[in-house]
Amino acid sequence: VQLQASGGGLVQAGGSLRLSCVASGGTFSRLTMGWFRQAPGKEREFVAAIKWRDGSTYVAGSVKGRFTISRDNAKNTVYLQMNSLKPEDTAVYYCAANRASTFSAFGYGEWGQGTLVTVSS
Repeated sequence: VQLQASGGGLVQAGGSLRLSCVASGGTFSRLTMGWFRQAPGKEREFVAAIKWRDGSTYVAGSVKGRFTISRDNAKNTVYLQMNSLKPEDTAVYYCAANRASTFSAFGYGEWGQGTLVTVSS
């Protein structure tokens, strides 16, 4: 599975961005797709995940109520809608695929290239 993430950019605090992750080269129905982020000097953080088969989702407490994950089966694309962005959301965001149907933060074997989100105050 190959993953291509896009949609990052510079936004003011309080603004919104939607990240996209296009998957190709495999069968996706059994995958769990996740979004992670890594800010400078910090550890990677598991942000959200969605099970491709049934669309069930997980969103981390740090972004709950502001971020939403969704998928478009026809486009083989997973989205991360980010609203009410804060400067602390600044990070490189990565999409990743897990071949297990799980909301664990572990087991992600395929990764996209990352897209930078910068939130100015």
